[in-house]
Amino acid sequence: MSIMLENKQGLIAGDGILPVEMARHAKENGFEVICVSLDKGNYKELKKYCSKIYHCHPGEIGKIEKIFTDNEIKQVTFLGKVHKKVLLKLHKFDKRAIEILKSVKRLNDDEVMLLIVKEFEKRNITVLDQTIFIKNLMIPSGVLGKYKPTEEQMNDVNYGFWLAKEMGKVDVGQSVVIKDKMAMAVEAIEGTDACIKRGAKLAKKNAVVVKVAKPSQDKRFDIPAIGLRTLKTMKKYRASLIAVEANETIIVNQEQVIKFADRHKIVIMAV
Repeated sequence: MSIMLENKQGLIAGDGILPVEMARHAKENGFEVICVSLDKGNYKELKKYCSKIYHCHPGEIGKIEKIFTDNEIKQVTFLGKVHKKVLLKLHKFDKRAIEILKSVKRLNDDEVMLLIVKEFEKRNITVLDQTIFIKNLMIPSGVLGKYKPTEEQMNDVNYGFWLAKEMGKVDVGQSVVIKDKMAMAVEAIEGTDACIKRGAKLAKKNAVVVKVAKPSQDKRFDIPAIGLRTLKTMKKYRASLIAVEANETIIVNQEQVIKFADRHKIVIMAV
């Protein structure tokens, strides 16, 4: 179902280049972007493309809602990494956020995000599909670099894909690390890069990383994404292959990522 986009767009920006790419693409296509920045790392880049930018803590839900209401924002996109450890720092959360957290049975990603989406909807703010402004970053199936997987690596990819999907069913994480058809690590609250570090250190070398979308992925949040930082973590801990889910995953700075993979003999593929 297509959606009529408002000229004025809201952006809730976490860490990384993805929110910058969204803001840049939106501005280039005639949209005005009002941004709430949750991380200072990309603040300067966001300022280039956003007409207004506000810095907030992820737990300041009341403040964020007021910003968008005051700016007459009707549509919002969530993009960028917000580390799950923020949920451990409840002293920084406002009354609205605490009310939301108290109402959930489990503090897993989907349950928390769905409640936030519903809160926005009560104020006539629609949360959009994360990919609307950055569909060009979604990748089709195939090997992306010059190195192809071995038969042994494909066995690990197939097992990892199944395992990651099973983990996704219970909303634990999206990534797993496999070596010789054994699970070295499953992503939890620590995030993909820390999962790779933990699993690849156990594997010693030639670990296989698999990252997939959840079976019932809500495209308004948590679309799987990798970038140069992911590949650098793999190189540091001698992981040899990363497989992502085709047509469901965003690769940021694709050209740089593929060049880095080729330079360091890392297989990168979408399945």
